[in-house]
Amino acid sequence: MITFSHLTKKFGKFAAVDDLSLEVQLQEAVALWGPNGAGKTTAIKCLLGLLNYKGTVQVNGFDVQKQGRAARNLIGYVPQELAFYEDMSTLDMCRFYARLRSTPRERIPEVLEQVGLAEHAGKAVGTLSGGMKQRLALGLALLSDPPVLVMDEPTSNLDTAARGQLLQLLVKVKNAGKTIVFSSHRIEEVETLADQVVVMDRGREQFTCPSGELAHRLGLRTQVKLMVPPGTLERALQVLHDEGLAARRNGVGVIVEVAHGEKARPIHMLSQASIQVTDFEME
Repeated sequence: MITFSHLTKKFGKFAAVDDLSLEVQLQEAVALWGPNGAGKTTAIKCLLGLLNYKGTVQVNGFDVQKQGRAARNLIGYVPQELAFYEDMSTLDMCRFYARLRSTPRERIPEVLEQVGLAEHAGKAVGTLSGGMKQRLALGLALLSDPPVLVMDEPTSNLDTAARGQLLQLLVKVKNAGKTIVFSSHRIEEVETLADQVVVMDRGREQFTCPSGELAHRLGLRTQVKLMVPPGTLERALQVLHDEGLAARRNGVGVIVEVAHGEKARPIHMLSQASIQVTDFEME
């Protein structure tokens, strides 16, 4: 469905993307993972035909540089930084985009229902919450019912609740058959949505793996702060140490470092030792 072949994009002597080759299969979700400056956004901009580059990018056989309009007609795009006319209503914004994409207006009610904004159609876009604006951006990308959805850090500016709501919605979009390419630096986002992950650093692909293997391949670890009754603090530390976990005292609780995906392990250990965990936090 989507093919990057030896994609290289330089700004002067700096290679933002360096010889990237990648295939995204039909109805597959692929994440571009890496720190700031890894080349994720530049690769996406090349896919959208916004930058000149060396190499080849194709969407369903259409060359992005030579057949740009045909390729872009297959793509719905959700940018990282949203730009709306804040005084327009949600409905009018959809009508505006529908006209730009030559899409029948009859699809608008269906899409607003799909992204959970049907009740907010008459509201000015400027009054919507950040999560609602992100769902509006997704709705606009889906208006023309494109087979491909491209997103740049789709949840980066959202709080925890809004992030969870958007991810649930994106999973439904994926399950409906869209091919998805997105950039991310959030492990939970990648594990929830992606089938494959391309790990990038300084413009180059480091490795590609199934999303469920990413945390292990990167050696990601999580710090969990567990609050326990004061009289059990020292015994809790001893239990965790005996199980080989790195734990230290912190105020009324203990901080323990665990592998990603094992956040519940220390809680289970303390419960087995009849030590109550009254609260916990992720750090």
